[in-house]
Amino acid sequence: MKELSGRVAVITGGSSGIGRGIALACARADMVVYVTGRSPAHLAETREEFTARGLQVSTLEVDVTDLDAMRRAAARVEQEQGRVDLLVNNAGIGLTGPVAEASAADWDWLVDVNIRGVGHGIQAFLPAIRRHGEGGHVVNTSSMAGLMPVVAGLYSMSKAAVIALSEALHIELLAEGIGVSAYCPGPTHSNIASAVARRPERYGGSGYTSPGPEATEFQRGQPYMSAEEAGERVLEGVRRGDMFILTHPEFKAGVVQRHRAIEEAFPDEPLDEERAAAIPFLLSSPVYEPSRRLPAPVHARLG
Repeated sequence: MKELSGRVAVITGGSSGIGRGIALACARADMVVYVTGRSPAHLAETREEFTARGLQVSTLEVDVTDLDAMRRAAARVEQEQGRVDLLVNNAGIGLTGPVAEASAADWDWLVDVNIRGVGHGIQAFLPAIRRHGEGGHVVNTSSMAGLMPVVAGLYSMSKAAVIALSEALHIELLAEGIGVSAYCPGPTHSNIASAVARRPERYGGSGYTSPGPEATEFQRGQPYMSAEEAGERVLEGVRRGDMFILTHPEFKAGVVQRHRAIEEAFPDEPLDEERAAAIPFLLSSPVYEPSRRLPAPVHARLG
């Protein structure tokens, strides 16, 4: 999807943080932009910021855990614009802590938002992308925590699931000209810590202490990537058709080390050729072949 002008983009969780950064990048690319969010205040802030920048945005108050609401949102966008071209499943929660301390409700909330929320986006909006028959793109926001699950157990679990889902969907939709990317940002200035405090009552008590305002203040002072730069890198990945959109080169050495640990865990013994011949469809995919790989992206840093 190299030409973006006039195309229709929907960004879930687009009313703050990385999602808003992605939405701004889409608007600057002259796309028609819709963002969804749970917080009316954040949606209002988003409209104000876009107006101040001379950009257009439409906002929808939608909870991604509600499939019916997501389908109504998709129907509205398609009715108003006649199509959807880009779906960014960005809504997520950054609930972190030791796995053994998580309550049952913590498991439910993380799975419902970070995994089922992505699934609901696909179920609601992919049919609209398919209907116009001109291709499109789906970006599913994961995290470097999905590739380096070293400090955030349940969160990493949910984000690793998003990576696997994205790879499978990438393979499934290739023939339709619909790209799919797993977006794995590193530390970025966002509201992901404070969002945990807005826990819906139906998810009950947490096994973790909710981060206070000081957590957000601390993060603001860190040399993280800006949400706008992270958003521009997403759009570049869409234009390139990347299966993985990675933003922070600081993580590369650790990811390589982890993958080598996985490779070296395989038994050092001859292949069972009969078994291999029975399961070729499980062993790899053409999408991983060297000939299909693009050169590493080179980004211009935002000021």
